Amino acid sequence: MSSTFSGDETAPFFGFLGAAAALVFSCMGAAYGTAKSGVGVASMGVMRPELVMKSIVPVVMAGVLGIYGLIIAVIISTGINPKAKSYYLFDGYAHLSSGLACGLAGLSAGMAIGIVGDAGVRFEKRLDLVIWKGRAAEHFLILIEQPELMTLCILVIFRANAQQPKLFVGMILILIFAEALALYGLIVGIILSSRAGQSRAD
Repeated sequence: MSSTFSGDETAPFFGFLGAAAALVFSCMGAAYGTAKSGVGVASMGVMRPELVMKSIVPVVMAGVLGIYGLIIAVIISTGINPKAKSYYLFDGYAHLSSGLACGLAGLSAGMAIGIVGDAGVRFEKRLDLVIWKGRAAEHFLILIEQPELMTLCILVIFRANAQQPKLFVGMILILIFAEALALYGLIVGIILSSRAGQSRAD
């Protein structure tokens, strides 16, 4: 019984690996960006619930990253059909590089979106309350050399967007440029996947 497989039998391994890498890494970036920025939005919503919908933009932009990986994964998987067309190692490497380009670009973009989305709605200020003889006063130095002073450090979190609405436009611009990183990976991934099948004439 003759095999109908045409091409290199190990080549589909690299092709499917590229499809998996595109989706997995992009979803990792989307998950990190959603979780990181979502924590800041949820904390800010306690003080200013009317600003939740404005501050949820980073969560939406992070979720788009998974779609980029899904597109590349579908393109790669539909291009692997050794019974219909010969599939060589050149094609497998092209699909692998396509998946890695899109996936890792999406991962880096997700990390950037998550950090910016969290910091864009959050500002941390450290307040040290110094208690001395039953009196509490706001103090900004920890006086550990004086035993009669007992220092209580409190970390107070303010939301930057809630305190300064003008930061919203700047945060959106930063998020757009961070999202562009994943778009670059998507474009290069499409170009690389289109190179598959051009190694030789059948």
